[in-house]
Amino acid sequence: MSLAPQEQNDFFKSKVLGHPSGLFVLFFTEMWERFSYYGMRALLVVFLTSSYSKGGWEWSRENALAVYGSYTSIAYLTPILGGYLADKFLGYRWAVIIGAFIMTLGHISMALEFDHAFMYLGLVLLVVGNGFFKPNMTSIVSEMYKDHPEKKDGAYTIFYMGVNSGAFLGMLLCGYIGETISWFWGFGLAGIFMFIGMFQFYFTKGIFGDIGLKPNKNVQKIHAENEFEKERNPYSTLDLILIAFVAIVGLLWIVNDPVSKISGSSIFIFNFKSTVFGLFSEPVAGSNLAIVVVLILFLIQLIIRIRKYNKFVGGRMTAVLIMAFVTVFFWASFEQAGGSMTIFAKDYTDRILTGNSKMIFNVVNTLITVIPMLVISFVLIKLFRQTYKKYATGNIVLGVGFLLIWAILIYMLKQQYSGEKAEVPATWFGILNSLFIISLAPLISKIWDSKFNPYATIKNGISMILLAIGFGFLAFGSLLIPKGAATASVSMVWLVLAYLFHTLGELFISPVGLSYISKLVPARMIGMMFGVWYIAIALGNKLGGIIGGQIDKINGQYSLTQFFLIFTLVPIGLGVIIMLLTPVMKRMMHGVK
Repeated sequence: MSLAPQEQNDFFKSKVLGHPSGLFVLFFTEMWERFSYYGMRALLVVFLTSSYSKGGWEWSRENALAVYGSYTSIAYLTPILGGYLADKFLGYRWAVIIGAFIMTLGHISMALEFDHAFMYLGLVLLVVGNGFFKPNMTSIVSEMYKDHPEKKDGAYTIFYMGVNSGAFLGMLLCGYIGETISWFWGFGLAGIFMFIGMFQFYFTKGIFGDIGLKPNKNVQKIHAENEFEKERNPYSTLDLILIAFVAIVGLLWIVNDPVSKISGSSIFIFNFKSTVFGLFSEPVAGSNLAIVVVLILFLIQLIIRIRKYNKFVGGRMTAVLIMAFVTVFFWASFEQAGGSMTIFAKDYTDRILTGNSKMIFNVVNTLITVIPMLVISFVLIKLFRQTYKKYATGNIVLGVGFLLIWAILIYMLKQQYSGEKAEVPATWFGILNSLFIISLAPLISKIWDSKFNPYATIKNGISMILLAIGFGFLAFGSLLIPKGAATASVSMVWLVLAYLFHTLGELFISPVGLSYISKLVPARMIGMMFGVWYIAIALGNKLGGIIGGQIDKINGQYSLTQFFLIFTLVPIGLGVIIMLLTPVMKRMMHGVK
């Protein structure tokens, strides 16, 4: 049944907690998608590095982290293309549905872990589906609130809670099922809930009125711009050729890293022996040479484009590039959470609890899982009351999903309470990031709204230092681990403290990054600079996988402490440098605070 024109986008007639019911449809759809993404991500490295006797593939840590880094890296690149296709051809709704369906197929393929080809196919399907899904969910939220800008901050806060709720539950339950029952069911669970999310959205999509339908090519977006933002800098044919070259070679480099490590054959078959100034006597791998050339070309192209603008636009875009540079190193360190930190939890942390320790963990684990589930279930009931009559099928699908979640949760808690000892899954520590975000985000947002709101560079610097402190705890906790040790049993406390400070660092840099781009860059160039920002995050993810993959080499030659000191000293140095650049950055930003 189609809605009358005057009712098509009157979302605020049906409210849940002061916001349109449609926002909470998006909340739960995003929750299921993040459940599947983080659930699978939590298991990937643990599964690949687990022994054959435990059902794993017994890969080297370097190979596993090469795959992990490439996967998380490309997951930040495909949304650029997915957003473009939705804007030009598909519309937001069908892009979300197509993306969810492709990701469901990807998770099914991942569950068939007995064959390498299925895993590679699954990862490809997941990054393609993510490209369709990820950018268009936020686009629907933005479009819903275009006439209610005063409510946008609250809407995105609620949506962000859906993201973190899904990540929390996915890592908790997929991780537990995968590690204790079977990898098949751990990966499969991610697919089941992605499938539920797709059907829930499909059967409830009418709630969005005409938002997200196929784009109307006759409608032109008009952006208000200052006088100094009006000059144009169109792309030349050479620009477009260089962009295509950089994109293709960069993507091949990301894919080549795991391919060359696992198969022994490289896409870049040439080597280059450099004797420049006598600095190098060993051949330089073709892949390393290729990525250096690509990064130099990309940077030169950006600088040339920036120099064509006046000092206002050029200065602000330069400020964005400097913050993007810091972002590369932030994510290269932060993404150790799914890589070397997961390995640390699996092989170097004492996860066997008995007596009072077991009792305390069980109580804490019950509270941090049941209380959020009760809150989310309360929201679910509110949504049912508003939407069940019109969208019964979508609500039934959503309800079945929640009953399944509760059943798995109760089973997990029952198993953990039984017996004299409990083994904490290695994937459990990943939930701490989402838990701390949900707990601390309101406090941090209060600071941003107060007179104590720091300048952008100060936020970036503090985020790097907080990140470094977290790794400092891991470096200190590793002091007693012998050089080259394959296993150890250090206290869980060091990982908990690391995740706490890493989350604080994330809250100082991640949510505000895109906000600063929207303030600094003219409206017509936001898409391009968002692309640059996501490329920086992708590069950080890949760099994190490469450095994390050296954990065994560094541990064997030096120690685990020195491995984690890399992620302590480099972020501290960058944090101090970016804060010292505050006066220069203020001049570049030309009044933007």
